[in-house]
Amino acid sequence: MKIVFMGTPDFAVLALRKLYEAGHEITLVVTQPDKPKGRSKLFLPSPVKEEALRLGLEVFQPDKIKKSENVEILKKYPADVFVVAAFGQILSKEILDMPRFGCINIHASLLPMYRGAAPIQWAILNKEEKSGVTIMQMDEGLDTGDMLLVGETIIEKDDTADSLHDKLSAQGADLIVEALSLLEKGELKATPQPEGPLFYAKMIKKEDGALDFNEPAEELAVKVRAFWSWPATFAMLNDSFVKICAAYSIEDESSMNPGDVCRVEKDGIYVQTGKGQLVITKIQIQGKKAMPVRDFLNGKAVNVGDKFTKLD
Repeated sequence: MKIVFMGTPDFAVLALRKLYEAGHEITLVVTQPDKPKGRSKLFLPSPVKEEALRLGLEVFQPDKIKKSENVEILKKYPADVFVVAAFGQILSKEILDMPRFGCINIHASLLPMYRGAAPIQWAILNKEEKSGVTIMQMDEGLDTGDMLLVGETIIEKDDTADSLHDKLSAQGADLIVEALSLLEKGELKATPQPEGPLFYAKMIKKEDGALDFNEPAEELAVKVRAFWSWPATFAMLNDSFVKICAAYSIEDESSMNPGDVCRVEKDGIYVQTGKGQLVITKIQIQGKKAMPVRDFLNGKAVNVGDKFTKLD
């Protein structure tokens, strides 16, 4: 099939690669403009742009895809279907109706739950036992179109947003190849999304990663997993900014106040919370790489009575 592919982050890269390897003709790759990153503020290409150039595909980077001049550019590229994966811009009805099979989206949740920008993080935050990918026919709503193909994935107890992202990226790539094969055969069936309870996966902000040690340890441990590696969870350790990269909760209590270090062992820093203790096993200090607590303690002393506080 002739495909215009729209995507931007790492999540979409494998889908682009698998579609190319499956023999589809990708006439154009549409991705977000290069953006400044890091301290250097150098303009860097999106992961999808990098993959497209590696594959020798033509790339289009509109600031706003809905502009009339950009719509006219899209019309120049033949396509049976537009495949969309975390593109990052809203498509107009004119664009949705452009290819003969419309626009098909790879969404990282079991719809209708977790419509929105951050389905992976919110599935972990809400302690779901499973997630998955829905291949859906796009309409003018936000992730409200008919479901075409669905795959489930178990969320393991040690899954982070990063590890679940990688599972769902691979699953989505396989499902979109299968979906287009069925579409070519006329065997792809559309099913309206079921009615029922919904949870909108709103965008995660950097400040959401600030840990409040008055909360229960179990909730804090879930946040550590859900926000790794972005925005990560963080706090002040005495007068130093630190990221908490990995942690788990225990039910033990101490007579100390929330945020107080109540025990230090070679592989864990035990912090009293509002309920139970958070055991930090991997940590990162500003200007350094994330490291196991064992290595961290070799360079920085942490003592009982030291204090973790929320960064305001």
